Amino acid sequence: MDNKQLPGYIKGVIFDLDGTLISSSHVWTDIDKKFLAKRGFDVPEDYCKRIVLMNFREGADYTIERFGLDERPEDIIEEWRSMAQWEYSHNLRLKSGAEQYLRSLKAKGLRLALATASSPALYRPVLENNGVLELFDTFTSTEEVSRSKEHPDVYIYAAGKLGCEVRHCAVFEDLAEGVCSAGRAGFFTAACLDDVSGDAEALKAAADITFTTYDELL
Repeated sequence: MDNKQLPGYIKGVIFDLDGTLISSSHVWTDIDKKFLAKRGFDVPEDYCKRIVLMNFREGADYTIERFGLDERPEDIIEEWRSMAQWEYSHNLRLKSGAEQYLRSLKAKGLRLALATASSPALYRPVLENNGVLELFDTFTSTEEVSRSKEHPDVYIYAAGKLGCEVRHCAVFEDLAEGVCSAGRAGFFTAACLDDVSGDAEALKAAADITFTTYDELL
């Protein structure tokens, strides 16, 4: 088969959102800087890479523990969400070729799922504004499972929502940890080489196929 094409046995495709369908790392980098600066801290080099794998509650708990904050996780989560809401509702756009690729998969009869660490308040408006919300058959957040994307739980849960066996599903991710956990669980994996992920070599080694823009897959 062409090394950029999904195998014929794939019936469901599960997409990550941030860094995979949209380029949003600048939003979260800015949020991290503003959030920590407000509390008198600089952003440690490893902080963003650690927190990106977590859901909001895990991230809030981790941030409180790491920086010794005397704050409630719920308040931190609400602050993060309010800071991100405007960008997701108005400014973020799909990566090049993403809409066309999603539509091509639907035209072939494949079922589509979203598996993301972002909450519905963020992923629904950005998908709706970009005209692709209706293309997805189901949505899953890491908040619905007990572990981060270092484990395959969210992908397995999304596959179940699609009504597809794991071996008949592909996972599209930009983080090496997610690609690796999905691959170990038996998913076919496609890695988006996001320009800020910094994991290009690890992604190439772990994924079944890799790509930089969706135009390559059309």
